[in-house]
Amino acid sequence: MKIAVYCGSRSGKDPVYADKVRELGTFFGHNGADIVFGGGHVGLMGVVADSVLAAGGKVYGVIPEHLRDRELAHGELTELHVVKDMHERKAKMAELADGFVALPGGIGTLEEIFEAWTWGQLGFHQKPCALFNVNGFYDPLLTMVSEMERAGFLKQEYIDMLIKSEDPETLLDQMRQYQPPREKWT
Repeated sequence: MKIAVYCGSRSGKDPVYADKVRELGTFFGHNGADIVFGGGHVGLMGVVADSVLAAGGKVYGVIPEHLRDRELAHGELTELHVVKDMHERKAKMAELADGFVALPGGIGTLEEIFEAWTWGQLGFHQKPCALFNVNGFYDPLLTMVSEMERAGFLKQEYIDMLIKSEDPETLLDQMRQYQPPREKWT
């Protein structure tokens, strides 16, 4: 299984984020879950890539020319795809991946996982989407998602399609067992 990982290009203020991401990457590497990621060596991107590689897994990077040229590209990947821009990056990552998981990160991380989740809701893919909820990082976001349902903008079945866990084993098991809901407009 290849999992697209969206995460921060920074490591965050609390070392628990890097520690838990390293644990997740090691677990993935030992359990046949390769990753597709943004191709950088910085922040949590570098942590997850290094830990998967150290555990014997494969890591596929997808980086726009603009970022590669700033010397942000990870130099030790299984394969690095250099693309024109961020739109091509997201499309290539989605093409390569069998599922998507957001680790802690910033606005880019949210944008990427929300797009993948939306695509799943609309039936453009049948792949699992997940939040690696380290130390409750995504709890405020999940409160907002519940408010969307309460206000009538989102059905519970589409909230339920989002896997949420802080435990690497649970996260990977649920991704492997994922059954998509019906498409939104059928």
